Amino acid sequence: MRNVIIVGSGCAGNTAAIYTARAGLKPLVVSGHEPGGQLSLTTEVENFPGFPEGILGPELVENMKKQAERFGAEYVPGLVEEADLSQRPFRVRIDDRWEECRTLIIASGASARWLGLPNEQKLIGHGVSSCATCDGFFYRDKKIMVVGGGDSAMEEANFLTRFGQEVTIVHRRDEFRASKIMLDRCRANPKIKWITSAVIDDVYDVEKGFVTGVKLRNVKTGETWVQEVDGLFLAIGHVPNTKPFVGQIELDPDGFIVSHGGARTSVTGVFHAGDVQDRVYRQAITAAGAGCMAAIEAERFLEAEGH
Repeated sequence: MRNVIIVGSGCAGNTAAIYTARAGLKPLVVSGHEPGGQLSLTTEVENFPGFPEGILGPELVENMKKQAERFGAEYVPGLVEEADLSQRPFRVRIDDRWEECRTLIIASGASARWLGLPNEQKLIGHGVSSCATCDGFFYRDKKIMVVGGGDSAMEEANFLTRFGQEVTIVHRRDEFRASKIMLDRCRANPKIKWITSAVIDDVYDVEKGFVTGVKLRNVKTGETWVQEVDGLFLAIGHVPNTKPFVGQIELDPDGFIVSHGGARTSVTGVFHAGDVQDRVYRQAITAAGAGCMAAIEAERFLEAEGH
């Protein structure tokens, strides 16, 4: 019987592991969908406090993991495939075995939606990004492209005009899902250009190891062309990794966990941390803070029960 199982090993999961381990709860951390979370896909992280020269994303999460292990956290590879939260102890199936726990912290994150192009995947962190706040700084005076038609795409594009010499928004339709206020703000920005009714068919240049351009296709005419670009930002949404918990805890229509105050979920003894619930900030530092909150909630919950 585990005191606490933590699902996910990004900033949220690792911070929860540090706090619960220091409280003597011997947490079991399930590495999850993307071991190390979104940061494992990032190269340089310059906005995490305490690193004036910046730090590599994978190095930051690895340091957090080592810190948690130092205090007694146990890490296991694999995915939580299924969960039974209908009664306590809670049960989770990690690959092919079941584990029981008194409390559960869900920090399984949200995966960015990608276009699904082979070359796009190879260039993530080398010109392809899903986070303007994280990576915009690296594209000062460069040509930037943002893919998407919702509020987050408009927000990213507007933010990126602080750095880039020009920002082009590419959207597969003529109409946008974005709210009028966000759309108007972008239309009023002289640095923003628009390409509508178009999709990206390829990203160049894997040979060079960084983004140099994209191949675009007009969905109405079928015409294709190559456009030079230094940075490609995807703003087509995130998918929360909550599949094993569907029907077990309250989720919103997009699958994100609905918070019941603090780090609490709709099930007593089950807590949330990071991008699995946060669809607004999605930063390493906010995920770490949420991991701390979930750990403190779990620790107090167990203490009140006499564990």
